[in-house]
Amino acid sequence: MKTRIFKVLMTGMVLGLGGTGVATAAECIAPANPGGGWDFTCRQISKIMYDIGAVDKPIQVTNMSGGGGGLAFNHVVGERDDDADLIIAASSATSTRLAQNAYAGMTADQVRFVGAIGIDPGVIVVGADSPFKTLSDLLDAVVADPSSVTFAGGSAVGGFDHMKPLMLLQRAGLTDITKIKYIGLDGGGDAITQTIGGFTQAMTGDMSEVVGFLAAGDIRVLAVLTDERVAGFDDIPTAIEQGYDVVAGNWRGLYIPRGVSDETFEMWAGRLQQVADSDEWAEAMTANGLAPFTMVGNDFQGYIDNLVVEIRQMSKDIGVIQ
Repeated sequence: MKTRIFKVLMTGMVLGLGGTGVATAAECIAPANPGGGWDFTCRQISKIMYDIGAVDKPIQVTNMSGGGGGLAFNHVVGERDDDADLIIAASSATSTRLAQNAYAGMTADQVRFVGAIGIDPGVIVVGADSPFKTLSDLLDAVVADPSSVTFAGGSAVGGFDHMKPLMLLQRAGLTDITKIKYIGLDGGGDAITQTIGGFTQAMTGDMSEVVGFLAAGDIRVLAVLTDERVAGFDDIPTAIEQGYDVVAGNWRGLYIPRGVSDETFEMWAGRLQQVADSDEWAEAMTANGLAPFTMVGNDFQGYIDNLVVEIRQMSKDIGVIQ
């Protein structure tokens, strides 16, 4: 397809990047309308890259909504595969949808994942009066009797909230994850209300969704799904330190076209690392409820490759895809 498909709202300045030797404009595509997570990722990372001198001219931001990120992904793969001055905002939803073939046959290996530098941490939550005091208490109960616990989450069946307890339970030794009871509700607020009310026994979601309920004493967070404990919530243990090697949350990062050179991949990875190391990004994370999660370059590409395989298999196991 020669003609570009643009269902977009154009914002920002069309200016070039310094140091690339390319006269065309650098661009960050946010695969959604202004105001969402992908838009935040593009605008914050692009702005900080310029502010800290990782690039010497501002980066254009383009909003390209449609298909849950699929329109932008198709645009990049089909029309901009060798564009060295293009970055695209991504998150856990991107890898989950690719794993579940939600982008009309497009696959994760058609782009290169540069890195992630922040995460809205995944959490496993029970009501304040729950008999489950630790993550092991909960998981052991489910393994012993899968029908005894129903999880509530803010995504549909097969969405990323659903995947979090499945990944944990596989590590706990459960072999048939189709037995897990999960109710997908319209957002994390509804899911946590169901758990507080005793209609479900546990909630799977993100830290930003539960902070208010935690402060009110309505819930107990059994685990945060990050590498390290989250600043400000230091009394909440990670799943890893409890023996379950799962890192899962809504990470914020970038991918670039597949057809660019290794040098271009490494250049963008280096620039993203500079943002991750900056005071400006630390302030942006604090202001927006994100926790540190820095993985760039080949390490992140490997992480995505493994995550896509795992989510695809789990999605097949529970019947979301064939």
